[in-house]
Amino acid sequence: MKPGTRLRSAVCDGEVVIVRAPSGALPLQCGGRDMLAVDAGPREVLPPLPRFDGGTQLGKRYADAAATVEVLCTKPGVGALSYGDELLEPRSARALPASD
Repeated sequence: MKPGTRLRSAVCDGEVVIVRAPSGALPLQCGGRDMLAVDAGPREVLPPLPRFDGGTQLGKRYADAAATVEVLCTKPGVGALSYGDELLEPRSARALPASD
């Protein structure tokens, strides 16, 4: 995984772009199954695993708790994103400093 890589889900229509990834990274997953390259062969849709069916939202950034992995959702889907066994959470917008 490296920044700019586009991946698609094996369980739904979801697609993401890698924003930040550590070297020697674990595979990114959607719906509990490894994500594939966007240009990978024919689409064989598998069912999402029970704990990983929370879905993704278009335009949201998702990251792990330590912010070592960050992805941007470019196409929503029913599978939840995870890195290893840790679910990725949507990042909230940063508060801008007040200007007085």
